Amino acid sequence: MAENEFVKFATQNIWLIGLALGSGAMLVWPMLRRGASVTPNEAVMLINHGALVLDVREDVEFAIGHIADARHIPLSQLASRCNELEKWKGKPVVVNCQSGMRSAKACAVLRKNGFAQVSNLAGGLAAWQSAKLPVTRD
Repeated sequence: MAENEFVKFATQNIWLIGLALGSGAMLVWPMLRRGASVTPNEAVMLINHGALVLDVREDVEFAIGHIADARHIPLSQLASRCNELEKWKGKPVVVNCQSGMRSAKACAVLRKNGFAQVSNLAGGLAAWQSAKLPVTRD
C-alpha cells in the first residue's frame, strides 16, 4: 500500500521532484569542480609546496612575461609533448594562460593523459598580475 502511495505522489509531483534534484545538483556542482581551478593566492601556496607551473600561451606571450620557473609548452603542442611532463603525473600542476580559457583546455588534455592533480589558474596571468604577483622575462 505504501509503495502505491509513493508512486501516486511522485507522479503528481514530478515537476517539484525534478526542480529539487536540479537545485541540489546546482549546489553540488561547484564543489565537484573545486579542484579544477585555483585563485592566484592558492596557486602561490601550491607553487611553494613544489607544484609545477605550466604556461600554455604562445611563444611571444611567454617572452613578454611569465610566472617564475614556469615550464612553457604552447597548448597547440601539449598533446604531443605530454611525455615531457611524465614525472609530474602524480604531483600538483598549475596551468596558466592569459585569461584561463586555454589553460582550462590544457587541464582537460593533461587529465586525459593521466595527470591527477591539475589546477587551472582562474583568470590566468591577468589575474596573477592583478593580484600584484611577480612575472619574469628570463
